[in-house]
Amino acid sequence: MKFIYSFDEGNKDLKDLLGGKGANLSEMTNLGLSVPPGFVITTEACKEFLEKGQTPLDLELQITLALRKLEDQAEKVLGDFENPLLVSVRSGAKFSMPGMMETILNVGLNDNSVIGLGKVTNNDRFAWDAYRRLVQMFGKTVLDIDGELFTDEFEKTKQKLKVEEDFQLEAEDLERLVQKYKEIIKENAKTEFPQHPRMQLDMSIISVFKSWNTERAKMYRRRERIPNDLGTAVSVGMMVFGNMGETSGTGVCFTRDPATGSKGVYGDYLKNAQGEDVVSGIRNTLTLQQMSEIEPKIFSDLLVIMHKLEIHYRDLCDIEFTVENGKLWILQTRVGKRTAAAAFRIAMQFVDEQLITMDEALLRVSGAQLVQLMFPQFDRSVQKMPITKGIAASPGAAVGKAVFDSKVAADWAQRGEQVILVRRETNPDDLGGMIAAAGILTSRGGKTSHAAVVARGMGKTAVCGAEDIDVNLDNKFAKCGIHTIKEGDIISIDGSNGEVYIGEIKVESSVIVKYLEQGLEQVSTSLKPDEVELVTAVDRLLKHADSRRQLEVRANADTPNDAKIARKFGAQGIGLCRTEHMFLGERRLVIERLVLAETDLEREASLVELLPLQQSDFQKIFDEMDDLTVTVRLLDPPLHEFLPDLADLKVKAALTQERGQVNLDLSKLLAAVQRLHETNPMLGMRGVRLGLIIRGLYNLQVKAIAEAMALQTAAGKKPKVEIMVPLVGSYMELSIIRSEAEQIIAEVESKQQVKLPITIGTMIELPRAALTASRIATVADFFSFGTNDLTQTTWGFSRDDVEAEFFSPYLEKGILTISPFETIDAEGVGELIQIAIERGRKTNPDLHLGVCGEHGGDPESIHFFHKCGIDYVSCSPFRVPVARLEAGRAALESALIN
Repeated sequence: MKFIYSFDEGNKDLKDLLGGKGANLSEMTNLGLSVPPGFVITTEACKEFLEKGQTPLDLELQITLALRKLEDQAEKVLGDFENPLLVSVRSGAKFSMPGMMETILNVGLNDNSVIGLGKVTNNDRFAWDAYRRLVQMFGKTVLDIDGELFTDEFEKTKQKLKVEEDFQLEAEDLERLVQKYKEIIKENAKTEFPQHPRMQLDMSIISVFKSWNTERAKMYRRRERIPNDLGTAVSVGMMVFGNMGETSGTGVCFTRDPATGSKGVYGDYLKNAQGEDVVSGIRNTLTLQQMSEIEPKIFSDLLVIMHKLEIHYRDLCDIEFTVENGKLWILQTRVGKRTAAAAFRIAMQFVDEQLITMDEALLRVSGAQLVQLMFPQFDRSVQKMPITKGIAASPGAAVGKAVFDSKVAADWAQRGEQVILVRRETNPDDLGGMIAAAGILTSRGGKTSHAAVVARGMGKTAVCGAEDIDVNLDNKFAKCGIHTIKEGDIISIDGSNGEVYIGEIKVESSVIVKYLEQGLEQVSTSLKPDEVELVTAVDRLLKHADSRRQLEVRANADTPNDAKIARKFGAQGIGLCRTEHMFLGERRLVIERLVLAETDLEREASLVELLPLQQSDFQKIFDEMDDLTVTVRLLDPPLHEFLPDLADLKVKAALTQERGQVNLDLSKLLAAVQRLHETNPMLGMRGVRLGLIIRGLYNLQVKAIAEAMALQTAAGKKPKVEIMVPLVGSYMELSIIRSEAEQIIAEVESKQQVKLPITIGTMIELPRAALTASRIATVADFFSFGTNDLTQTTWGFSRDDVEAEFFSPYLEKGILTISPFETIDAEGVGELIQIAIERGRKTNPDLHLGVCGEHGGDPESIHFFHKCGIDYVSCSPFRVPVARLEAGRAALESALIN
């Protein structure tokens, strides 16, 4: 097998084999740029080494032949005493893993060749500095010696000689330092620094192979979700030196500003230095503009190369270069990393420059980047230390007065106060306060806790699981170390990194949200030119995504205001209108009486009171979404959420008894709540079971929906309505509810003399429902996959508990690569979805399919749903633009694959 490719044999399309670095070095060589000659050892060699614990049998021979070719090209010999060839040995995987693996420079120097190098360059200081760097780097990376030992010795030498900068050390000083370094190696590695150049090379190559499996590399791959079986290539190239004097130097440049996307020349240059000096920041660099003044010819040549590479790659390029005695060498290029704002601006710049198509531009941005642009951010120029750090649950920046009660939050917000709701954790009764608050801070929970899920859905900033904060709800204060936060104190929370601050941090608002709310034309009048360019780029790419996508994008919206925002953000309907939020506050007492009713008369009284309220709720939402589909989910939450707290009732009963009093109503209520109490309410009386057991509950909602639709129709509107039955696990459950619903709809049609084309379907959120989808589909017009509960019931996870309990070790051990509540588990939950689709459409070819869980707004999950043949995804209003963008990208990527 061929394990080695010289730079003139490869190209940029061989990243799987040559890694990103090797493939791009080969590509630049083919373009005729001044790239130091070299060769690449393939990822296949690395994989065989990692699998068998030794290098392939013929790799050593192939290295020898490649080295001979390199020596011919360089007109130097590795280890030669008079004019030695020195090489760099660098890692380079298919996907960029900056700083995660090893690099060894100046390989080939020894006690003899360092003297020859000094003579041939007429620069003894340079030669000994190169040798010093090799011994230090080799000891740390190849022999695994603590790098601080070398650093400490270096600093001692400078202190002894009373110099501050590295370059102030003379050749004799560096020679003595090399001897000290070799002593450190002998003492700590129990071996001598190898003098044979080929041994140095072979050991360096093995070190790079091994660095694929260092803890930091594995951790990085887990975080970036890079497969563990790819391996790294190794690039071996002729060293060129920027530290040979005043006519030498090294630098990094970008063909456009990676921070903003602005056109121009951006980068850093350092005279008389090697590459790591620029990256490490140990010396102040010059800008490229300053470089143009001291090296005008080199700068001019660099501009030509930058332009050539950008045109060739048709993208922003990140370029590393070295100047050796007045000659420019290009050491590396790659498509440059950029901020979210730069990504959108640069994509459209290249379209306007006719270098890429709109389809290519859409594939160069992502939903994750759009999310970053939509959340407000703190001004990073403000220097302030956080008091603690929790889980970054919902991005953005929020500043306000700390409040510890949801009603207080709503009241204060009503009078114009900005508030941060501070709780141990939140529950559905906190919704009013959560809506009113600028941000949410909890001391418990994680990314999938109630606070986090609701906050993301509303586009609210949230920090959860800040365990250092002790929240005292009774006395309305919180302690965090030496700090006390009292009600009314100003605090700031950063949902992008989980940091919590005392006092106010300046917030920069998002121009993208303003554009989505106001429209491009209106918002542009108040923006700076670069902001106008950004919002225009986002607008063009969103519209192009809309023209390409096959998935319809709806929103999860429970209120008229949610519906209005969803429509502004481009939603094509409501895919999930949750009705449980309509029963909070004062209405909770009414639903409580309905649940606890013992007679038909009591039950009917509650239903009569609730009907006009529900009808009004639905009519307002239908009005906002006129001519767009609204999918109303019938009541779903566990029974206990409609009942008084059992523990509170027991305390009240005990106190009453202790006083020798008798309270028959309290005793009766306690008995009823105890009778209905459930050990595991999330798997108990909820969803369709409520509708079947609590007589009249679902019929009330269906009647309210039908009458609201009839009134809208009579008013000349065009309501489009679907009724969705939750938590169905059996064909008979849905069949019974459907039959009753159709009868009620027919009665309203007859009474109002109007046709109400209401479709009825179900959520698929139980494994049994997915497996029996062929039968359930015979009584369903549509399926909507409730992926939150489907994930819980498939994994056997409690969403509110598992993240804090064991997600971190699961991620560290590689059992999970990401939370299955964030991104769909394609192998498990996804398989159930595909089974349900196949079986459902087999018996009902016209079955409409949607997704209404949190995954409907997750970029990676959207691509999976596109492949499955889902008709629509539904997500929070704030996520609608993200889903639109990713649905368009999914269609393009699918077309490329096929």
